[in-house]
Amino acid sequence: MDTSGGILIAGVVGAAIGAWATYLWRFSERRHEPVPEPVAEIPPGAETVLSVLSSSAVIVDSADRVLQASAPAVAMGLLRDDALPEPVMELVHQVRRDGQVREAELAISAGRHMAHIHARVAPLTSRLVVVLVDDRTHAYRLDAIRRDFVANVSHELKTPIGALNLLAEAVAEAKDDPAAVVRFAERMQGESERLTRLVQQIIDLSRLQNDTASDDPVVVKVAELVAEAAEHSATEAERKNIDIAVSLADELYVQGDRAQLYAAVSNLVENAVRYSQNDSRVSVSATGDRESVRISVADRGVGIANEELDRIFERFYRVDPARARNTGGTGLGLSIVKHVAASHGGSVEVWSEPGSGSTFTLVLPAWSHDMDEEGLA
Repeated sequence: MDTSGGILIAGVVGAAIGAWATYLWRFSERRHEPVPEPVAEIPPGAETVLSVLSSSAVIVDSADRVLQASAPAVAMGLLRDDALPEPVMELVHQVRRDGQVREAELAISAGRHMAHIHARVAPLTSRLVVVLVDDRTHAYRLDAIRRDFVANVSHELKTPIGALNLLAEAVAEAKDDPAAVVRFAERMQGESERLTRLVQQIIDLSRLQNDTASDDPVVVKVAELVAEAAEHSATEAERKNIDIAVSLADELYVQGDRAQLYAAVSNLVENAVRYSQNDSRVSVSATGDRESVRISVADRGVGIANEELDRIFERFYRVDPARARNTGGTGLGLSIVKHVAASHGGSVEVWSEPGSGSTFTLVLPAWSHDMDEEGLA
């Protein structure tokens, strides 16, 4: 065999060996590549069942892929980037390991807020897991508000009750000093009135808790309502030499619970008198049209800073706690006003400037004479 033939044979053998080596390498690579797991099929009828459940429902396969999510699940923001939150996925993994149904109360991020949920996770098939979620955020908030309310009520009741106890002891010790007895008795009367007002406002607020309309509404004449509210604060106004100026448009009517409406207006007038300086004026006005009635109470008192305005309608919140104690404020009046407005389909507006005073406006739907005139009060 000549040299050129040998070179040709060697080239062919080398090419064959190279091709075989390339094949073996590619075969090895394919063996190491993960094989995509086929998507599991949702059992027939499962989608229909999930669509009628009140709970948010999600079906997850063995590769943690979300195969089906109900409309409530999407609406509450349960899925982020087509995946369940990590705390929920941890339950899914536990169920997949042992097949046992699990449920838990969890706090998760849902959109821009934290949601408190009750999650129940169960195996649907050998490869699928179903997740049922109930949004408990509203109930959680109500429970927190209820706990805070009870704690605040307990704290607020301690103050006048403790004061009455101390004053009673002081009266007993000063029995031989008539002037001291009279002084302590007057203070006891003031604390008793404060306690009575606090208890009554707690009762009023508990009745208004749901912001629902009255079952037996009546038509209320605004002029009479405002006149009674102004009369309620007349004694305190006279003591501080405050003029309550009333300006009312004729023939204004609203419909609703008269006792609640009176509580709202009287609280606004009472607050205006309480937080106004001596020798000043409180203005009460009512205007309206066919759509709404606006009852405004303006004072020239200390005013409220802008950063406090968002909190003044919270229960027991006081801009100046020390001043509120001196004036007998309970911190519930504006909360009652807010709930009354909501339950009657209205709202409360506020303008205030420190050192210049405040104006609170109760806005309510108007009632006109072309409506049902039964129940005029």
